[in-house]
Amino acid sequence: MVDITFKSSTLRTAIAQAIVKVSKPETIVAIKNDTVPKGNVFAMSKAAGLLGVKRTPDILPDCHPLPIEFTSVDYEINGLEISVIFTVKTIYKTGVEVEAMHGASVVALNMYDMLKPIDKGIEIHHIKLISKKGGKSDFTDKFRKDLTAAVIVCSDTISKGEKEDKAGKAIISKLEECEVSVKNYIIIPDEKDIIQEKARMFQEQGMDLIIYTGGTGLSSRDVTPEALLPLLDRRIPGIEEAIRNYGQDRTPFSMLSRSIAGTIKNTLVLALPGSTNGAKESMDAIFPSVLHIFRILKGARHD
Repeated sequence: MVDITFKSSTLRTAIAQAIVKVSKPETIVAIKNDTVPKGNVFAMSKAAGLLGVKRTPDILPDCHPLPIEFTSVDYEINGLEISVIFTVKTIYKTGVEVEAMHGASVVALNMYDMLKPIDKGIEIHHIKLISKKGGKSDFTDKFRKDLTAAVIVCSDTISKGEKEDKAGKAIISKLEECEVSVKNYIIIPDEKDIIQEKARMFQEQGMDLIIYTGGTGLSSRDVTPEALLPLLDRRIPGIEEAIRNYGQDRTPFSMLSRSIAGTIKNTLVLALPGSTNGAKESMDAIFPSVLHIFRILKGARHD
């Protein structure tokens, strides 16, 4: 199965349809009057669909098991055609469009099975996805495309050349994926004055994002939060909570991180962990959604 461990759970909705076409008006009358020999067609087919949607990962080998938190089945009769409208909702890491289409198809097939004794000309048509909502695709192209960033690695050992930087490069990779232009990438020691100097400098240069990695732990040299907090006009606790919550689902040590987020005027400042996984997971936790902040701070330009 596709790896979805890096994704965050969001509300996902999918609506699918199937069309059952009967061959004679008498079949529609029998359905409406509940005189079909095998029983109530709509009620029994709905029950079959509800059972079927829960079994989707048992039938399709690459489909992730997930919690089905809402389903609904609606019918629309138009002449000799009956449209099956099947809705599925979940709060999870991946979408439910396959589940919705499977549910609609099972409803249609059960209707076929119940109606075939009285109608030999039944056909099933147009099993398809009508709409889906939730997840990354909902946010595509809704963010500004003119954003700039500076990435600052805070590390005594890396600044001395004793260790290779991987966390900063992971941050840059995510920014480029989100179409944010990285204008500066520097490595500095864990010194409070230098950390503050770079924040002021890049903010004055008009950087939209200033992202620090390193110095958010609990050792005596971890001073990035102490350096940045006096400079922030406003903290954004929700970003900090999202980072730690995402990380805690993956390692029990994320609760020890002191990652911070806030603004200096219209510049977003982030202080992320210095480990490669910590930096990467922090970026995965909040990007690209965090870029919505610039629609508020600077307007909604897309060019």
